[in-house]
Amino acid sequence: MLIKILLIGVLVLLLFAFVFFLFVPSIVDRNMNRIQPDPKPVISAQAQQLHAQLRIVDLHCDALLWQRDLLQDNELGHVNLPGMLNGNISLQAFTIVSKFPFTTKPVDVQDRLDLITPLAIAQRWPVKSWSSLLERALYQAERLHEFAEKSDGTLRIIKSHDDLEKYFEDRKTNNKLAAGFLGIEGAQVLEGDVANVDVLYKAGIRMMAPTHFFDTEMSGSAHGVQRGGLTASGIKMIKKMQQLGMMIDLAHASPKTIDDVLEIATGPVLVSHTGVKGICDSPRNVSDDHLHGIAATGGVVGIGFWPQATCGSDIASIVRSIRYTTDLIGVDHVALGSDYDGAVIVPFKAAQMIYLTDALLKDGFTKEEVAKVMGENALRVLGMILQ
Repeated sequence: MLIKILLIGVLVLLLFAFVFFLFVPSIVDRNMNRIQPDPKPVISAQAQQLHAQLRIVDLHCDALLWQRDLLQDNELGHVNLPGMLNGNISLQAFTIVSKFPFTTKPVDVQDRLDLITPLAIAQRWPVKSWSSLLERALYQAERLHEFAEKSDGTLRIIKSHDDLEKYFEDRKTNNKLAAGFLGIEGAQVLEGDVANVDVLYKAGIRMMAPTHFFDTEMSGSAHGVQRGGLTASGIKMIKKMQQLGMMIDLAHASPKTIDDVLEIATGPVLVSHTGVKGICDSPRNVSDDHLHGIAATGGVVGIGFWPQATCGSDIASIVRSIRYTTDLIGVDHVALGSDYDGAVIVPFKAAQMIYLTDALLKDGFTKEEVAKVMGENALRVLGMILQ
């Protein structure tokens, strides 16, 4: 009888494990990365013509976090290679998430258990990544490289200034190419050791934020408990990044961290994905003073697409934030920072990026201004920083 009960128990556990590994990741993905009902706007002929000519850059998406084949079109999420091609997205930042809190409170998020650990286990990531944030970053970077290798040259990874120039030269005669570059959400992946910046750089990482939802050994988060500035190690990290040619991303940074970075920045800095306090006053959105400070470095601010960034759920709310920011700091310092696949609900996915081109034109932006916001500003910054 006891043996029979044990056998039944083992079968139940095996069944649970089968369901957990096979279905849970896709269920979580499907529920956390959604889009609003398609507004199906009437796209003007002017927008169609302009959109086909644009070099579009999006500074933030978390697609590498999820168990998908990014070379295939599917119903899950916001970004994949076919969607990038259909949406004419030239360059996509693939940002790596290593740790995420159980609760995304505005502030006072403590450094405790995170949601990425069970997700990594459920998606069968390498065992060493279950307990190491650095290994999680390296694994996701490796995934993008594998997708690029399997794409027969359709997807390229940008690591240098020369890579960027060659890619766009090739794209003049073949618009069925797309590219990505790797970034990091939160320097907790360094595991307290600034020397790991070199490890990440070798893995292809070209952008990193000092912090994400948690305070780190390097700096304070806008959501954290201390919300302090750069630590001594954080200062070393920033200087190391500037030396290597890595972009400094101030998304999720505490106000004090932003102040500290702006004080020691020797080149452009950026915010990969954010809202602005003048439109939506949340703790993680950027103040007018900091917008001016970022613009003064020659940097750009990537306007997000999700409701908590713009205080709205439609395309008009994104345009409203873009308009506010361009009026405040100039059109040369505004970019796109969708936060696609970042457990957010957005008005449109990558394949529908023309919706935003059309909306910007209808709001009164000129063709030249639309081109800058949709990608040229971000490309200028990449060209200045990448070595």
